[in-house]
Amino acid sequence: MARLYPLFSSSQGNSVFIGTEKGGILIDAGVSCKKLCDALKANRLAPDSVKAIFVTHEHGDHVKGLKVFGSKIRCPIYGRRETLEFLIHNDKISADSPVLEIQKSVCICGMEITAFDTPHDAVHSCGYRIHTADDKHCAVCTDLGHISPEVDNALTGCRLVFLESNYDERMLRMGDYPLALKQRILSMNGHLSNDDCAFQIRKLIRTGTRYFVLGHLSPENNRPEIADRTIQLALKGYRRNDDYLLGIAPKESDGGVVIF
Repeated sequence: MARLYPLFSSSQGNSVFIGTEKGGILIDAGVSCKKLCDALKANRLAPDSVKAIFVTHEHGDHVKGLKVFGSKIRCPIYGRRETLEFLIHNDKISADSPVLEIQKSVCICGMEITAFDTPHDAVHSCGYRIHTADDKHCAVCTDLGHISPEVDNALTGCRLVFLESNYDERMLRMGDYPLALKQRILSMNGHLSNDDCAFQIRKLIRTGTRYFVLGHLSPENNRPEIADRTIQLALKGYRRNDDYLLGIAPKESDGGVVIF
């Protein structure tokens, strides 16, 4: 059965494994190689069960461990051409790692992985939609300032969606961040708020999505209970655990896995 393991999720580091103990893919490697290996082992996954790494964009909280981990397991690294070129130029990818541009879709471990563009202040940011070997669809989508038509199309029809719920707007506006940073986060190419995430989830549940995982919560501008409450209010009229399941990806894996 298809499984999603949220290994790390915050502005300090992000990584998601999709697959089984026999093999799967890693989306981003935003913490050290040691932390990645420890998190995989804590979930009864061997490091060499990672058959490919898919990079969403070049920011450090998504690629910190890419060079060392990629060198350790020597698996291919996929991403948008501009992202890969930036990472190679800045010595973020090991020469031991095959580097492959993803244009349409790629098949790994019986799964078909398709990239879709996301609006973020990166050289070419993207999310990923996965068609699993048991004929289910899921998507991982973080680091986006708004839901574009392309993002909406990629998320629609998925059984599970891992979606950014980065900040509570009041906390961000009232917080200590410099004005320029606040404006960047709030921009159309920044990050997704709890309210915007809630709006999209309500839209998705109407078209059949049943599993939701909130990701990339800001430790400074959000709280799990605030994000959860915002989604609950948006889904008034739907029954949690009957009509849908909702979880929040931990900052660091607690051994939890979503079987969908």
